[in-house]
Amino acid sequence: MTDMGLLSVIVAAAVAWLWGAAWYMALSTPWLRAAGVPCDEDGKPTNAGSPLPFVLSALAMLLVAGMMRHLLAMSGLAGAMPAAVTGLGVGLFFIAPWIMINNAYAGRPAMLTVIDGGYAVTGATLIGLVLGLFAA
Repeated sequence: MTDMGLLSVIVAAAVAWLWGAAWYMALSTPWLRAAGVPCDEDGKPTNAGSPLPFVLSALAMLLVAGMMRHLLAMSGLAGAMPAAVTGLGVGLFFIAPWIMINNAYAGRPAMLTVIDGGYAVTGATLIGLVLGLFAA
């Protein structure tokens, strides 16, 4: 991978990760309820404070962005719109259904799938968009 390729993956992952922060801050109350996360009397998760979920999610975004860059390069797709549409497809037809399967078997509320799946779709679309901008 070229230096520019590595930079595109890092930027795309960072954009998706930051989008996730905004997404889950905006939807924190319904997500906490749907996920069944125990909260204290102030409504804050009792397991808050560990940096591990943030580190793992950043690493996961790097993996997703890296593989999406590889798929885009192998398919010859370049440009913001084709790459964004590819990201939309990855989120909508690969990641979100997998989330739905896991939540369905665990008996979790459908709202959890809507929230987490929505992030998967929008985050993968943003990754595609950023990668496409670098390839344009």
